[in-house]
Amino acid sequence: MSSKSVTLEYHRGIILIKGIENLPYSTIDSRTNSLCSFGKNYKKITQYLEEKNIKYEDHVLDLLPLGHLPKIKVKLRDYQREAIEHWLKEKTGSIVLPTGAGKTIVGLKIIETVNSPTLIIVPTLDLIKQWTKILSQSFNIEIGNIGGGTENIQAITVSTYDSAYIKAQSIGNKFLLIVFDEVHHLPAPSYRLIAETFVAPYRLGLTATIEGEDHLEEDFPYLIGKSTFRISADELAKNNYLANYTIERKHTYMSKEEYLKYKENMAIYHTCLKKIGLNMNSYNSFKRLIMISSRNNIARRALVARNKAIDIALNSRSKMNEIAKILYENRDIKTIIFTQYNKQVYEISNDFLIPFITYRSTKEEREDVLSGFKDGRYKAIVTSKVLDEGIDVPDAQLGILVSGTGSSREFIQRLGRLLRPKNNNKQARLIEIVSSGTSETLTSERRHRNMLK
Repeated sequence: MSSKSVTLEYHRGIILIKGIENLPYSTIDSRTNSLCSFGKNYKKITQYLEEKNIKYEDHVLDLLPLGHLPKIKVKLRDYQREAIEHWLKEKTGSIVLPTGAGKTIVGLKIIETVNSPTLIIVPTLDLIKQWTKILSQSFNIEIGNIGGGTENIQAITVSTYDSAYIKAQSIGNKFLLIVFDEVHHLPAPSYRLIAETFVAPYRLGLTATIEGEDHLEEDFPYLIGKSTFRISADELAKNNYLANYTIERKHTYMSKEEYLKYKENMAIYHTCLKKIGLNMNSYNSFKRLIMISSRNNIARRALVARNKAIDIALNSRSKMNEIAKILYENRDIKTIIFTQYNKQVYEISNDFLIPFITYRSTKEEREDVLSGFKDGRYKAIVTSKVLDEGIDVPDAQLGILVSGTGSSREFIQRLGRLLRPKNNNKQARLIEIVSSGTSETLTSERRHRNMLK
């Protein structure tokens, strides 16, 4: 152990450690022959030094000044209070609450309680606006924004994941609390560097569901801490916090001609997979197929055949007839139709004269559709994945799932668009339309199975 005082400094996302030869959570930088560590290990390093009674000079933090935040006048539900209490024990980890359960309120109360410079990271510009608005109203201070061409850094700042990644090295030591909204985005290869670079010892993840088909959620304990609290939509509905709901599965049957074309393309798909020795047993297997297809003709043929088969199953006449039947029977009920593919969005929109929202919709178009849906001008809208998160969607009572993946996360997010605080004993319904005898059946079973894990 060195008798000299240890010095900690921050440099572009890295903690530089001088005055000691060995220290946990650190490695030797071959260029300078000195110890260094990721910013995220700041808390562990300082705790270790204090436990070992090692004197140190701390030059890591360069915090933005923040006065005393006012108390937010909101009555917390029992589960919200419990979630906050659990997180405050360690001041790290994720809180998992269904859409409509008040994740933002929980985040606001934690920000208020910690009362420290805070960075909130969100996946979309829409969520920047939503968070900025409620933070400004709650605390009556200027809220910083990073994203969409704006760079205004304040003691409480909201940023997109992309912008936080770009700015991480320069602002990684200016906040004590970092809030990851829709935290399931974090383990992505580039975004995880945000968690590694920032020194913020207090870390909060908010999401409706952590689990995904890619299993990247296994990295959360390393990046932000363990999950501290979670509650299901079933439990909240049972206790009258959210509307009760039902999930129905309706099977449709393709015509003989459609089915033969489907089987023909699936046979080509499986034959090609066998030729290239690829077993499609995981989410990563499909990603590998896409990568291989750029340089391998057989893989490309497999992908084309698969896409043709899916297109046939998704757009069968019987499925479109089922949509028509459901819409007619529920013509006075606000309905959101969910699909996986933009092409299908446009076809449903044209067939049933329903307004649509996709990633190509302009801000003005999207706001007009959502406004019309809210005030009753439109009883139904159709959308792709763009409404899965990040956009404030008016209440709907019925959801029709025409196509989707086997991801429980996606399924829960779409169900969450229907689950709003209980009102007038209305029951939410989610109807899946599945083409029998196709891969859609297995996909539907997989997402239901994943929800039960």
